[in-house]
Amino acid sequence: MTATTALRGRLLSFLAAPKGVGDAASYHYLPDGVVVVEGGRIIRVGPAAEILPTLPAGTVVDHYPDDLILPGFIDAHLHFPQTQVIASYGAQLLEWLQKYTFVAEQRYADPDFAERQAQWFLAELLANGTTTAAVYGSVHPQSAEAFFAESERLGTAMIAGKVMMDRHAPPALLDTAQSSYDDSKRLLQRWHGRGRQRYAITPRFAITSTEAQLETAGALAREFPDAYVQTHIAENRKEIETVKELFPDSRDYLDVYDRYGLLGPKTLFGHCIHLEERERQRMAETGSVAVFCPTSNLFIGSGLFPLRELQGRELARRDPPIRIAVATDVGGGTSYSMLRTLGEGYKVQQLQGTNLSALEAFHLVTAGNAEALGLEQEIGVIAPGRFADLVVLDARATAAMAHRMEAVDGDVEEELFILMTLGDDRSVKATYVQGRRVHEREGTRSRSPA
Repeated sequence: MTATTALRGRLLSFLAAPKGVGDAASYHYLPDGVVVVEGGRIIRVGPAAEILPTLPAGTVVDHYPDDLILPGFIDAHLHFPQTQVIASYGAQLLEWLQKYTFVAEQRYADPDFAERQAQWFLAELLANGTTTAAVYGSVHPQSAEAFFAESERLGTAMIAGKVMMDRHAPPALLDTAQSSYDDSKRLLQRWHGRGRQRYAITPRFAITSTEAQLETAGALAREFPDAYVQTHIAENRKEIETVKELFPDSRDYLDVYDRYGLLGPKTLFGHCIHLEERERQRMAETGSVAVFCPTSNLFIGSGLFPLRELQGRELARRDPPIRIAVATDVGGGTSYSMLRTLGEGYKVQQLQGTNLSALEAFHLVTAGNAEALGLEQEIGVIAPGRFADLVVLDARATAAMAHRMEAVDGDVEEELFILMTLGDDRSVKATYVQGRRVHEREGTRSRSPA
């Protein structure tokens, strides 16, 4: 018989995409709620006064009376082999890749090294409240093997793939069109849909893939239409100029990928800062996802993500708007924390004369990213049938936060804004995967029988 467990605290989950500040209809908040879990999934959610008397005798309840319990965070774009190039000084995109990234990624040819790094990487994500992510490996298939194996051990839902890269990189990082197809297909057949693991066909970006390799990526996407595709686009002006030189017959950067059948609702395009109007229209038509990576865009000096334009609020003629996700983009990004990422995202919008409300921000990293990844029936909300992937947030985690919270009179939206502007991994009191606590801040345990 599967044991019943439960979490009790202040529950917050989104019902719809918020329209802005004060949209109370967009979320469900229980000031004293209980989430009941069996077999890794949520079976009941409701007020503590109603749920607690009905729990089986001896049910262990983890109680967080002062904290917010949300769905686990979802990160739509980051690089597993770049953990040791985060915070590398003084380069923009193309130089940064050559000077730092390509040097570090060569170490992932060693399976033992890849295994150790996968363990560290996933532990760090969980310490930041991230329970699902779309992840790039290195060119080496063993990097993806190590990542998936550790994710499977932890029970997390992850999307990942081996990078496909057959030019403009050091020889030790190059595959070929055929070997990238063969390696990716083996990994896809082994891991895609195995438990909670999903595979992403991963050409790094157009500069590092020949036309022959992009064709093999497209062939994989046709053979496995339920697999994901992830790559980069329009991050940096020099990058765009280089792509135009390499693909003179393409109308624009997006057209390079479009010609090989790589657009669609399961395609995740990192950055999308400098898209032309035709590219925006085509992304909207195909349902492709634009992934906003604020800390990376600022750190590498790439530009400001035009969130409102891509959403169609300023270009009202676009119907439907472009689908949006948000991500840390470690290691160009400077933090594993989705809280810090949202804070930088707010600043990026401020620099463009608009705002990102706390409700919109937290919707993006929970239900919004789940929808962008097509996983809304599995994760992203606190509701029966979903996996019990949850994060417990403490808005008084630091002295400065506690001091600021003294001026907050029960306003949940203001509390969320404090979390996204002052919070980081210290605000993550605990993280749960399938109802099992996989991370807890020291000294926070609070368990009691029902």
